[in-house]
Amino acid sequence: MPRNAASGNGNTGSWRYEPAGQLGYRGEIIGKEDTRRPEPGLAVNRIHRVDCLEGLEMLGEGMADVVVTSPPYNIGARYRTYHDRRSRDEYLGWMGEVARLARRVMSEEASFFLNVGGTVTDPWIPLDVAAVFREHFVLQNMIHWVKSIAIPRSSMGNYPHIGGDIAVGHYKPINSRRFHHDCHEFIFHFTKEGWVEMDKLAIGVPYQDKSNVTRWKGARGDLRDRGNTWFIPYETIRVARPHPSTFPVGLPEMCIRDHGLERIGLVLDPFMGIGATAVACVRLGVPFIGFEIDPEYITIAEERIAAERLREPGGGQVP
Repeated sequence: MPRNAASGNGNTGSWRYEPAGQLGYRGEIIGKEDTRRPEPGLAVNRIHRVDCLEGLEMLGEGMADVVVTSPPYNIGARYRTYHDRRSRDEYLGWMGEVARLARRVMSEEASFFLNVGGTVTDPWIPLDVAAVFREHFVLQNMIHWVKSIAIPRSSMGNYPHIGGDIAVGHYKPINSRRFHHDCHEFIFHFTKEGWVEMDKLAIGVPYQDKSNVTRWKGARGDLRDRGNTWFIPYETIRVARPHPSTFPVGLPEMCIRDHGLERIGLVLDPFMGIGATAVACVRLGVPFIGFEIDPEYITIAEERIAAERLREPGGGQVP
């Protein structure tokens, strides 16, 4: 979902990053030579208070192996700093600049996971944004983020421990006789040329019918590709949300795993908001860099990052 406007290893070696504060950077190469570096002044494992376009211009070419982000949707969300209501042309022009600059800073086999949604009265927003990105990328996968789903017992198959219909997840009720509740958003997976191999079983699911483990050619144990529908519920909280539109940590975590952890030297989020992508990176042990213009959101994100660092290692889980 939208967050506030932030207004690798790759194939050559393994990075060891040491944060050096907000104004500096220290990196050490382990293994083969890798010439990628953030520009001076951009520390890794930091969220920088800078506009997203300025931040992207400051990064060197080919720096990021994964970009996972969610820009504002231009639906009038009440951010603290950013005004989320532009003309459609202005908004799409801005998204085009994000795409153009992001392509430059991505490695050749990088993935860009773009989460965008719309409204029940304007469902074309994500498709219009994807069309702008098409000028710079290939749409390799179109993933559906399912936030809430209801399944009747008659459609479940062989699950004897389930006695009735189920409804799981969270959604915002729509008070209308014309529209259904909005329980879904897009995650567009863009790559430069469309041929990036993914680590699909890193987020795989067990076979329901265990006979498929030996039946299907190419099956690797009791695990299959989960496909392009990802059920990722919001975390349940009992306090007011500090950000009007943020996605759960499980979303960037799944995107990063899907790309393949062993091929990631740096994850970039140019619309970092309150830090879900950064928390996912800490959880998975991969370096990150992010941009955000709202100082309060940065403070909240840094608190979340610090809390995640105190957790036991290996705590990340695929939903």
